[in-house]
Amino acid sequence: MTASYFERIDRHRFKPTPHASGAWDTDEQHFSPLAGLVVHAIDQYRAERPPTGLLLSRISYDILGRLALDECEIQVESIRPGRTIELLEAVVRIADRPVVRARAWLLTEVDTSAVAGGAEERLTPPEGLAGQSLGSVWPGGHCASVDVRPVGPAQPGRATAWISTDLDLVAGEPSSPLASYVALIDTANGIAVRRPPTEWMFPNVDLTIHLHRQPAGRWVGLDTTVVFGPTGLGLTSSILHDVHGPVGQAQQALTVRPLPGR
Repeated sequence: MTASYFERIDRHRFKPTPHASGAWDTDEQHFSPLAGLVVHAIDQYRAERPPTGLLLSRISYDILGRLALDECEIQVESIRPGRTIELLEAVVRIADRPVVRARAWLLTEVDTSAVAGGAEERLTPPEGLAGQSLGSVWPGGHCASVDVRPVGPAQPGRATAWISTDLDLVAGEPSSPLASYVALIDTANGIAVRRPPTEWMFPNVDLTIHLHRQPAGRWVGLDTTVVFGPTGLGLTSSILHDVHGPVGQAQQALTVRPLPGR
């Protein structure tokens, strides 16, 4: 298998490799690498335009349909241009059908180091922590491709761990630190399992990421809590870290239901 999650077909189209296969259905894409691919497409769109110096502050994804393990097309456009604030939209299509719609707010970069503060404490660094395989809980190429290093023992619905991968996002192409970082965040829903996925389904229908600092390095720190409500709704919430400290937060809305026959 190619040592990447995707291969480029042309300017807007990409083919997922088996490493991108999902946890709920191995014939589908895991959303985590696809989320990173959207940021990669946004980076490409921005590189083809005059530089603005804006930083991505928030990106939200709505998952509109089945993410078949098939080639996808990503189109990006500016829907709110501006010199200090801009809103971009990216649409992912598979078989000519929109399956993901993402919106990204870009904000002007200003030196605010004199007033910076209020974030959580740094996590224990990943170096020296014992690794753990997600493959014992989840099937699929993506879960098999990641290096997971728990910071401490996990509890049902509660876990803190570092995640990284040696795979490229797109074969033969460099990806930005942000795209590589985002490509691992959706894994959060699988590290703090509240109920066994062999008994209950709890896939997310969205992912929203807010950043107060641009991440750096190959490690994603996830301080994650999963809550199931009494009426089929759930929420996965994560404080996001890199090795230098916290960078933001992520939220995933879950649809919770028993597996058929349970």
